[in-house]
Amino acid sequence: MMHVRRSPEEIAANRQRYEEHQKKGLEFAPKALPAPSPLPAPAINAAAIIHQETIPGGWYWSTALKRGEALRIDQGEGGSTVALVAWNATDTSERLNLVDTVKVQWTTALGRGRVIFSDMGRVMFSLIEDSSGAHDCLMGGSTAASNAAKYPGVKTRNTRDNLVLVAGKLGLTRRDIPAILNLFAPVRVDDDGGFHWRGKLSNSGDYAELRAEMDMIVGFSNCPHPLDPDPVYAPKPVIVTRFRAPAPAADDLSRTATAEALRGFENNASMLA
Repeated sequence: MMHVRRSPEEIAANRQRYEEHQKKGLEFAPKALPAPSPLPAPAINAAAIIHQETIPGGWYWSTALKRGEALRIDQGEGGSTVALVAWNATDTSERLNLVDTVKVQWTTALGRGRVIFSDMGRVMFSLIEDSSGAHDCLMGGSTAASNAAKYPGVKTRNTRDNLVLVAGKLGLTRRDIPAILNLFAPVRVDDDGGFHWRGKLSNSGDYAELRAEMDMIVGFSNCPHPLDPDPVYAPKPVIVTRFRAPAPAADDLSRTATAEALRGFENNASMLA
């Protein structure tokens, strides 16, 4: 790819145009999202539960998910980061897109009331419950090399290799793996663009619930985040519960919070036409 050098004037004009779009987007967005979901996590109606899976520390899992169903990802014993990827079940070339998710909602802070987009401008998930608000959509997951440097002399599993196995079992390849969403990873960016782990943002037993807005295949990896300061490789098990979610109300925040979310759901509706 050829690098195009831009003049200071062009850079300044582009920045001004971006800031104008951002201002319009933020004016439409709610001034404040709801508070984090309460702890401990309330029980899910047993009649709504479809399946429950415990993912041991260091391991992976995948599941089909129908539109209108939801997943509760529960730390259970605390201290686990869960990497998540997703594909459209009927066309796996459509997949999770965190760049668009961040860009069109003008924030990297994903929490209750936000949505997660695909690379085709459709909404994949609505984040309907979230006790944490401390998730990472920028850094990616661990690799064999990062684990070898962090845990020398210890045999470990890592996020990248786990997701390659997930993809392979689904008939997909490494190239089909999108950027990952790290749930329960309290990463923040400083003014100089550096990434930092803010452990005080996390709670033991945090959980998140994601409602499916299309039929999907969802993959998980339960490995420590690259920035997790714990020098010992000891990820805790996490519990994933697939259940039938209540139908969203007309004023459902995820569907009305931003103009971009409205357009995303309009794109979803075109799938069903």
